[in-house]
Amino acid sequence: MASKSWKTRFGHFAAMIARLAGSPIVFALAVASVVIWAACGPFFDYSEGWQLIINTSTTICTFLMVFVIQNSQNRDSLAVQIKLDEIIRAVRGAENTLIDLEDLSQEELEELRLKFAGIGAAARNSPAKIARRQKRRSAVITPRAK
Repeated sequence: MASKSWKTRFGHFAAMIARLAGSPIVFALAVASVVIWAACGPFFDYSEGWQLIINTSTTICTFLMVFVIQNSQNRDSLAVQIKLDEIIRAVRGAENTLIDLEDLSQEELEELRLKFAGIGAAARNSPAKIARRQKRRSAVITPRAK
């Protein structure tokens, strides 16, 4: 139980950080930080300590963002796949509940993925589908008349 709540909390945290990190305000803050750091260079005689500040801070931010971005990418990819499965399954009457899947928890996305995997397996193994495949394999292709 604690594991689920931790995963859910991390998922929400990672999604929030990813949205914030991609915002114009955060980009402007990053640019301003670099400009201020560069402007301070002459006051610190461009010392190793001065260089270490930017190197360390950017390394730490980059390291942490890798995990946040990967989490967001995994969730988005899974949501897109489920949406595509729904379109393939029922072009005419797609389930409206599948809109905005990116906001679901990882567990909810996995439940939907398993549901559609079962629907796909049942469709592939239906007697009518198997008969059509066998008929196509045994059919002789004849050239069209011009």
